Amino acid sequence: MGIKSWFAKPLAAFAVRQINKWKNNPIAAQERTFERLIRQASGTAFGKDHNFASIKTYDDFKKRVPIADYEDLKTYIDRVVRGESDVMWPGKPIYLAKTSGTTSGVKYIPISKESMPEHLNGARNALFSYIHETGKSEFIDGKIIFLQGSPVLERKNGINFGRLSGIVANHVPAYLQRNRLPSYKTNCIEDWEEKVDAIVDETLSEDMRLISGIPPWVQMYFDRLRARTEGRKIGEIFKNFSLFVYGGVNFEPYRARLEESIGRRVDSIETYPASEGFIAFQDSQQEKGLLLLVDSGIFYEFIPSDEYYNENPGRISLEDVELDKNYAIILNTNAGLWGYSIGDTVKFVSKNPYRILVSGRIKHFISAFGEHVICEEVEHAILSVAGQEGVEITEFTVAPQVSPEDGSLPYHEWYVEFAKAPEDMESFSLKVDLALQKKNTYYFDLVEGNVLRPLLMHKLEKDAFRNYMKSKGKLGGQNKVPRLSNDRHIAEELNEWISR
Repeated sequence: MGIKSWFAKPLAAFAVRQINKWKNNPIAAQERTFERLIRQASGTAFGKDHNFASIKTYDDFKKRVPIADYEDLKTYIDRVVRGESDVMWPGKPIYLAKTSGTTSGVKYIPISKESMPEHLNGARNALFSYIHETGKSEFIDGKIIFLQGSPVLERKNGINFGRLSGIVANHVPAYLQRNRLPSYKTNCIEDWEEKVDAIVDETLSEDMRLISGIPPWVQMYFDRLRARTEGRKIGEIFKNFSLFVYGGVNFEPYRARLEESIGRRVDSIETYPASEGFIAFQDSQQEKGLLLLVDSGIFYEFIPSDEYYNENPGRISLEDVELDKNYAIILNTNAGLWGYSIGDTVKFVSKNPYRILVSGRIKHFISAFGEHVICEEVEHAILSVAGQEGVEITEFTVAPQVSPEDGSLPYHEWYVEFAKAPEDMESFSLKVDLALQKKNTYYFDLVEGNVLRPLLMHKLEKDAFRNYMKSKGKLGGQNKVPRLSNDRHIAEELNEWISR
């Protein structure tokens, strides 16, 4: 055991003691956060426009601050981007995180001097929680890789701009700098495929012990490593590789292929970082779900997902959530986002402590016929059948086909890239359809009533989704393919990659 891993254990114990203070008193922590946020922002333009000075209770807040998406707050954010101070939070943000928006083009999410440490603490505490629970800290003595965006930032109007992962790269603690790969030069490469090849060059002969990134892009890194080593397993290339840290997407669709690439089991930690704030992390290898960070500068609200598009949806604080119910998560942050819907849905699996699963995206659904099929349901349908059939899924997406050219009944159209395809596609498709019918009674009724026909599934060529993302200029980084769309934009573009 090296000196870093030895020191990590008492540091982890201290960190967990601090976590337990708010973990065991979550409602009090949220109340303190609420009061602090309102008090600090009362003198801002947003605070004055919404009369923060008169807010005493959460009910007062709900009356004054509406639920908002990026477009709703854009007038204020544009003022921030122009360099104006005291708009949504005191002073200017120290960073603006650039993200891709579907309707707004590039979005700019403020990160303040108060919120930046919380992004870092979330990642750090995820590792400390793991060390404290398992006693395993040796990964700190070897090399660590974070597959992330470029750390090169733009500067305009006194504010630095960049991708969140690139911003965070500028704050890696000094004690990890010698361990961290890739090099700064390689990390600055913008072309993702060129960057991955350079990362392979730098890491192939190193003692890699922790690998972190979004699963599909980690898989691309693994594929390049194996191609360079005549198909050797990652666990053979990196004999001390012991910890995989991931976030950003549901891991399950990628698990089988990643584990096959590694060739042996390694521990994993799931995190829930967003440009808007670090929301949750997996604090236990034994318990289900991610620990909601209730003392990290975010006051949370929740809207039942089936009410989200109602004129007056229910809007509750943490105290009133129920288990196993899908909620749209709403953030109020110490970077100046108010009533902000980030578009994710979560489900609570525990209230003591509060642990969540990320169940999907509120806008990623299919309801062309009133079925309101959500991401959690399609993932369960295909993965449950794939597990039974020995099939491996690389990636998939689903869209409605409302008006088939042959005049037949409409259907859900699935585009699937397989790592290991089913022997009988027709049988596999039918089983997936039946699994979806069991998960969604509205879908069952529509198929049973001959309003919809069973799904149609296309097998895509190898690397179809990678090539699609490359064609859109979104290869790598934080970019992800939506699993569900209520339109056919993605589906029509994927038709060129259907396996003939």
